[in-house]
Amino acid sequence: MLNVSDLRLCRTLLFLPASNPRAIEKARGLDADLIVLDLEDAVKAESKQSAREAAVAAVREGMGGRPVAVRVNVPGSSWYEADAAALRGIGLSFAILPKAESEQQIRDLGERVDAPVLAMIETARGVQVAAQVARAAAGLVAGTNDLSADLAIPAGSGRAGLALGLQSVVLAARAAGIAAFDGVCNRLEDDEGLAAECREGRAFGFDGKSLIHPSQIATANRIFGPNDNEIDAAQRLIAAATGGAERFEGRMIESLHVEQARALLARSRQQP
Repeated sequence: MLNVSDLRLCRTLLFLPASNPRAIEKARGLDADLIVLDLEDAVKAESKQSAREAAVAAVREGMGGRPVAVRVNVPGSSWYEADAAALRGIGLSFAILPKAESEQQIRDLGERVDAPVLAMIETARGVQVAAQVARAAAGLVAGTNDLSADLAIPAGSGRAGLALGLQSVVLAARAAGIAAFDGVCNRLEDDEGLAAECREGRAFGFDGKSLIHPSQIATANRIFGPNDNEIDAAQRLIAAATGGAERFEGRMIESLHVEQARALLARSRQQP
């Protein structure tokens, strides 16, 4: 079972509507590291109650050994209180709070559901206060769709306008010592585009990526998980290091690089 201490090993967060029983059943056999049952954007207003009941039932039944999170509706909405009340004491791995904009929001939800909370950074204000939010969160998730809208970034213009926001999310998470996850790729039939986003997200420092379709899992798992060449290089570096600054395969290394290599090997061996 995935917990806060090894959340940074998580490569893929698969979001699916809690109102879709077929999707929930299928998810039990998928290779996503964390299953997220969504009560917010993916669920119509008239289906909120039934989706909440379905999410509770799914968590209690289990998701095929996968850790499971539930994304509640935003605080202040007419559904938030009922969401939080329903999730307490059901064995939830994580709760996910959308549009997080304060440390207190995270603490409030965590106390209500008695589970660690992942905070979604989806607004300009959320980016500005991400460091405060991170103090109470188990991890940060970049909500790229809502953030793009809040920043008035034109649709279809790519992610260049999000660069500062994405890097701010990673910076806040790292300063707090918690996990950070990239936002979703909306293009379901663009494998190259998904791979490019995953490579960019990993280059930014994200631990993994949010997904909205099972077809995206394999690509994200592959790119956010160390490949054979990286594993071999890490093993060679550790074997060659003798302490202090020294030359290794044409570059200078020191203890920091040894620690990075060991972290990479731990990630390769201990995927959720």
